[in-house]
Amino acid sequence: MLLPRSGRKYFPEMSVGDSSQKTLEMESFHTRFSAWTPFSNKSLNRQLFQERVALISHWFDLWTNKQRQEFLFTIFLRCTKSQLRFVQDWFSERKQVARVDFSTILPRFISLYIFSFLNPKDLCAAAQVSWPWKFLTEQDCLWMPKCIKFGWLLPYTPADKEYGAWKNHYIACVSSLEWLTPREAAATYGTLNEPKTEDEELQERRREKCLRKILWEKIALRKKELFRVRPPWMSGTCCPRRLKSKGQPWLSQMGTEPVGLGEVLERQLVLESLEALPKRSSVSGSHCYPLLSKSDQHGVYKSNDSSSNAYQLHMILISTRIPAYEMVMESVKAGVVAVVYEHSGVTLESLLWLTERALQGRKAQSVGIFSDGDSREINLLQGYKIGIKNLLKPEVRDFWEKLGSHVATEEEGGHVDLFVPLGASEAGMKVLSQLSQLTGTLFTAPTGIATGSYQHILSDWLGPPWDRGPPSIYFSESKLQTWSSLADFLEDTLKSVRKNLSPGFKSLQKSISDRLIGQFLFDSMSLANILNNQEISQALADGLMELSKKDSDKPLEFLSSFLLKKCNKKRKDFEDVPLTEHDSKETLDSFIKGRNHAAWDTKPHLSRSDRNVEALVELERKLQRGPAEGRTRAARELLESERKFVQQLEILSNVYVRPLRAALSSNRAILSAANIQVIFSDILRILSLNRQFLDNLRDRLQEWGPAHCIGEIFTKFGSQLNIYTNFFNNYPVVLKTIEKCRDTTPAFRAFLKRHDKTIVTNMLSLPELLLCPSRRFEEYLHLLYALRLHTPVGHGDREDLTTAIDQMKKYKGHIDQMKENIKMKEQLSDIERTIWGCPTLSEVNRYLIRVQDVAQLHCCDEEVSFYLRLYEQIRDLSLFLFNDALLVCSRGISHTPFERTSTTTYQFIASVALSRLLIEDIPDSKYVKNAFILQGPKCEWICATEAEDDKLLWLSVLQSTIRSSMEK
Repeated sequence: MLLPRSGRKYFPEMSVGDSSQKTLEMESFHTRFSAWTPFSNKSLNRQLFQERVALISHWFDLWTNKQRQEFLFTIFLRCTKSQLRFVQDWFSERKQVARVDFSTILPRFISLYIFSFLNPKDLCAAAQVSWPWKFLTEQDCLWMPKCIKFGWLLPYTPADKEYGAWKNHYIACVSSLEWLTPREAAATYGTLNEPKTEDEELQERRREKCLRKILWEKIALRKKELFRVRPPWMSGTCCPRRLKSKGQPWLSQMGTEPVGLGEVLERQLVLESLEALPKRSSVSGSHCYPLLSKSDQHGVYKSNDSSSNAYQLHMILISTRIPAYEMVMESVKAGVVAVVYEHSGVTLESLLWLTERALQGRKAQSVGIFSDGDSREINLLQGYKIGIKNLLKPEVRDFWEKLGSHVATEEEGGHVDLFVPLGASEAGMKVLSQLSQLTGTLFTAPTGIATGSYQHILSDWLGPPWDRGPPSIYFSESKLQTWSSLADFLEDTLKSVRKNLSPGFKSLQKSISDRLIGQFLFDSMSLANILNNQEISQALADGLMELSKKDSDKPLEFLSSFLLKKCNKKRKDFEDVPLTEHDSKETLDSFIKGRNHAAWDTKPHLSRSDRNVEALVELERKLQRGPAEGRTRAARELLESERKFVQQLEILSNVYVRPLRAALSSNRAILSAANIQVIFSDILRILSLNRQFLDNLRDRLQEWGPAHCIGEIFTKFGSQLNIYTNFFNNYPVVLKTIEKCRDTTPAFRAFLKRHDKTIVTNMLSLPELLLCPSRRFEEYLHLLYALRLHTPVGHGDREDLTTAIDQMKKYKGHIDQMKENIKMKEQLSDIERTIWGCPTLSEVNRYLIRVQDVAQLHCCDEEVSFYLRLYEQIRDLSLFLFNDALLVCSRGISHTPFERTSTTTYQFIASVALSRLLIEDIPDSKYVKNAFILQGPKCEWICATEAEDDKLLWLSVLQSTIRSSMEK
């Protein structure tokens, strides 16, 4: 063992055997007063440490207070962060800072601000807590506004050091108030009530009892609505903003009176009930809904001029399932309230809430629902196909009743317009009849027969004799016609556009003011007519040419004079044409036809046959037709649409199959015989079947009459649908074969490049032509329902039509199921590829419902009161809700240099079964909003959405999904 040199020079040299014991004693003696520390010997190190601590403690007791502070300061400077944190935790355990009176810690002006929210009674109670509270609650700055509010001013000026003058004055004024009870007031001043007979008094009591019952029900309902909307920190002593109206000026002054919420509600509901009570036919307030007869296919409508101008608000609900719904949104007229709602992930309750929020307590003259559907049912939401079978379900019935209460009644001219061809079938007419009976409002729908994409909205409509039809109420017709003709192509194109430009669409939806201004200018200035008028454009061109030749100093004056001369010359030529009363109708008809032809000629991509132009003319005339003529129209439409369908199939045979087989026979093969057989064998069998079906239809319609039948032809056609089954089963294989041959065979790639998207193929490619058979069955069903609608009950063709409808419906359901399975499988595969570390999602009957972006929060201190907790954001999450599980992923955003768009990345965190998921709502407070808790079996997530609407919709969808999964 080595010793310091200073200690080693005082020892004489000794032998090892004689001085071992003395050496140990000397070493232990000298280590007590030296700076040496043994690191290898733990027991000696511990002993030495205790001796030095005892020595320092002895010195610390002998020091003064200043010396002790200097010593602590020196020690704390030498401590690390972990040691300082240990000291802090030790002090926090010894003394709880959170339980200290806030009035002794906070600045005085903050404490006074807190006490200013109390009423006089609570201030007096707070003054009895402690002396600091008494001193603060009796300050004049708190009591002076309360006295001035009632006009109680001090009769003298308080001295500088006078304390509690305004509080004493307030108590003195309240104590000297003179007020009488109702009985004392009646005894002093009398009453206005006159003595009544027993019968009148009994009727008055019954009336008051009925009125009281109505008030209680309305007050309970209104309180429930207010507490659902009102934030939890809002005071209930003032009148809410929702109760203020222009027709009741006394409500706007409630903020200056100490009136409770219940009293405000009672006053308002008393006035409403007193106005509505004489109009009721009985005490119970029963209401009879108008019936829609089956025989009357155009509905019942009574116009009332006095009430038709009471409501001028029109609202349109647009589903995101509509192809290119952004174009439909842009077609909405100025002044029409447009609401776009998500088709997937929204419940009926959420859709009703969006409607009520858009109306803001007002009643609408008309409400339009632009959704997907057919002639039997409305595909309103995902999982809610409203038809005659589920219309009377409690939740569906409640939705339509509440929606009808926001629309004016039929006598007032109100109506609900469904942009679904329900008027083309008996089941659709029953749906409209049931809806009219439930709501007491007129429901209208298109009745026209037209194949193609959403062409039914431009046909005739049920209801009153419309001037131009319900579409003209909500939309600009020129834009809507453009959208309807391009809906199929736009849907396929916009799938990728929506995916990449979804942030841009959200910002565009938020900046709705710009769209309203542009739409207002478009409608008021009639820019569409100006742009489509070739004469005006030609006149402007001529004027500019003349201006360039003349080189005038005043170009605007020269151009205006030139246009005036042109206008006067045109007017003179028009006046030279004689117009008598005999040919006025013919001239008007020719003008309408010419206008329609000109409108379509100016847009070559909207060109149609003469039959469609005549249909547009009939739309303006609104002629009523009989059942026989409607049956003839449906049969002719069936023949015409079948002829076009066969022509599309013949394109495959003439343009693709024949050249490929000819090349194979000439030993210059483009494709092998096996690949040609795989791609075209099934579609050629379908072509042969539909050619035979077209010949049968043509033969039957050559001698068509009211007694002829067409259902047996459809029944025979439906028995041979196994050819279509083979095609649809092999359809994925066909598409993969085309892609494989295009990638591996340069000759086939060049062949497709020459023939795809040409005039001969109607600008369609080979995969697009192979898609035509899957869309044909929807048209078959539509036309069959129209035929049965216009076929009398005793007709011999009605039974065959019903059998054919059942066949087509069953087969269309099979096709839809195949589409849905393929779509869900591709969607799950895309999610697996997108999320890093995602488990296998491909399971039977699993599908995605909704994706919600949230922010994950962390509570800083859970021991604090619930409404005072502070939260901090940890990261961004994305919640993928499936029908049986919830997938939690972290979300990140990465930007590419020199690119405006960003890329969103996902990383898997956890997966929770819905049966084991618990939801807890977090009320809004000063520190957190739109938050909720998702608790799984092993961990929980505190989440918050950006907007209140997202939270309500997400929780509604999540709860309904959990209930449905538990039921299964």
